[in-house]
Amino acid sequence: MSVDVSQLETHRTVLTGHCYRMLGSTVDADDAVQETMLRAWKSLERFDGRSSLRTWLYRIATNVCLDTLSDRTRRTRPIEDGPRRTIHDELEARPRTHWLEPVPEERAIPGDLDPGERAVQRQSIRLAFVAALQRLPPKQRAALLLTEVLGWSVAEVADSLETSVASINSALQRARATLAVDELKDNDALSTEQQELVDKYFAAFERYDIDALSTMLTKDAVLSMPPYTMWLEGPETIAAWMLGRGSGCRGSKLVRVKASGQPAFGQYRDGGKTPFALIVLELDGVLVKSVTSFLDVETLFPLFGLPPTSS
Repeated sequence: MSVDVSQLETHRTVLTGHCYRMLGSTVDADDAVQETMLRAWKSLERFDGRSSLRTWLYRIATNVCLDTLSDRTRRTRPIEDGPRRTIHDELEARPRTHWLEPVPEERAIPGDLDPGERAVQRQSIRLAFVAALQRLPPKQRAALLLTEVLGWSVAEVADSLETSVASINSALQRARATLAVDELKDNDALSTEQQELVDKYFAAFERYDIDALSTMLTKDAVLSMPPYTMWLEGPETIAAWMLGRGSGCRGSKLVRVKASGQPAFGQYRDGGKTPFALIVLELDGVLVKSVTSFLDVETLFPLFGLPPTSS
């Protein structure tokens, strides 16, 4: 069956989303997709058309990710990496490769999906879900994603991973016990009230109105700032940090982006002159339950198409 490079490229976005879910990093996902394209190009003569080109590429990409994961530790988030901290603790950093990273939605989700597919795809790139995936052994992770996100049959997954149907059923049972896969079926769109909350958060942050921001947080809300291991819990503690050691954020400007299926902003300090963080909000109803400020702007701002300044 005749296939050219341009046909392979039409599947890059869906492959990036799949590799991101497997690996927890956009940078690693991009590398995995490049390797997938290379392996596919070298093996085109073996593609017989019995499955779709996309399915064939997913199989290659899954195996590339499994190879990658064979010699790497899982990526994580500060809240899962150590105990809750106080505003007085010293800041301890870990390498970029230690942390789960957000993904730009346009790099992971094609624009031509139907609403149901799009909802599942967006839910499955949310930080909490991808973080939970990283706790699964790699083959369990792959089996769950291929069935629950891509809709493959157990037989197709067993064939792709070169194992038995019984083995995949067992892996899925263990994986589903760990993850709340039913969440993938939820509506992914923000409600009117949630969009109003995000708008109010945006405006209050630019005013640096910490009292107003505190009212938008759940009682157990978490603030974290990778690459630092620190994470803080509760509106009062978060407010104390922002008014104390975090007060350099006063006067920041924000630029909206789409990250990991959730509201997000590029943050610029010094009145909009200095890139500082990519902020991702996780919501619980009409309150914010998690604020993650990813400080690796050298990597993330170019990925998200964020400019050198906010103006």
